[in-house]
Amino acid sequence: MRSYAFNIVVEEDRFEDGRPAYHSYCPALEGCHSWGHTYDEAVVNVREAIELYVEDMIQAGQSLPVGPDTGVVELAAPSIVVNV
Repeated sequence: MRSYAFNIVVEEDRFEDGRPAYHSYCPALEGCHSWGHTYDEAVVNVREAIELYVEDMIQAGQSLPVGPDTGVVELAAPSIVVNV
């Protein structure tokens, strides 16, 4: 089993009615976007989107975009990434 760490971006946004929202995405995975009412919710939601995206890539036999230019790090052993 390997572990992968993906860089994400979370940006302040607004709903059409002006309420605050947050847009989140993974630059290494084209089209992998999510959002949340709060920053933390946007992070949780994009994590789920990344997990589903990666599962689909693996099932399709595609390789993950690993490398310093993509913001994706591959670790040879099971790992836990802690954000602080």
